[in-house]
Amino acid sequence: MLKNNDRKDVHNSDIPVVCRSCESRHRGICGALSPEQLLELSKHTTKMVYSAESEIAPAGQRVSRQANILSGVVKLSKLTADGRQQIVGLQFAPDFMGRPFARSSDVTVEAATDVKVCAFPASTLETLIRETPDLEHRLHEQTLKELDEARDWMLTLGRKTASEKVASFLYLIATHADPELDSAEGAISFDIPLKRSDIADFLGLTIETVSRQLTKLRHAGVINIHNNRTIEVPNLDRLREMTEQDTA
Repeated sequence: MLKNNDRKDVHNSDIPVVCRSCESRHRGICGALSPEQLLELSKHTTKMVYSAESEIAPAGQRVSRQANILSGVVKLSKLTADGRQQIVGLQFAPDFMGRPFARSSDVTVEAATDVKVCAFPASTLETLIRETPDLEHRLHEQTLKELDEARDWMLTLGRKTASEKVASFLYLIATHADPELDSAEGAISFDIPLKRSDIADFLGLTIETVSRQLTKLRHAGVINIHNNRTIEVPNLDRLREMTEQDTA
């Protein structure tokens, strides 16, 4: 995990002020850009905020802007022919939201929590990609990371027990929800970004099963639950172990 004292250029006057403390520059795609390129991109960026459960981009809409996620959790979903929703992915800061050179998306993008993004015209990013091999490499790395995560999630959905699925979901959130969090510093707390019905949809379980497995994890001391929404994980390694063993 990148810590604040690792950011050697945080006070570099060549870096645009708006970019200096941005996680997308330190750990996201903008880290591949020079100060001059960051300055050029910053001329076209807009900070945008979406409230929880609001739609960011519907499926099939023409894509004119893309964005870096600065904070919050983004939900990607598809609809079946009969109108049923299936959540197919979650994105976190500092993920890049969009697909370069694509003019439409086949997923609906929604704010699972309050979300803040740094948006810019797709054409501006595509110009920078052509000029900067390192930026193209960063985007390629994120695509491969998402592919690996999708494969892991196929294993979770296809082979894991209900208890392992819920533990895997909590581990995913615990290790991604806060990009500045150092998991080695002790207990981790976070708000569950999805409603119980969305968690059930994401995991292929019923709402009752999700609630039952959360209660089991609480009784086992793996998690603490506060206000029915806030999860505290006293020991992240123990939660990780629960993602790989049958506790049902």
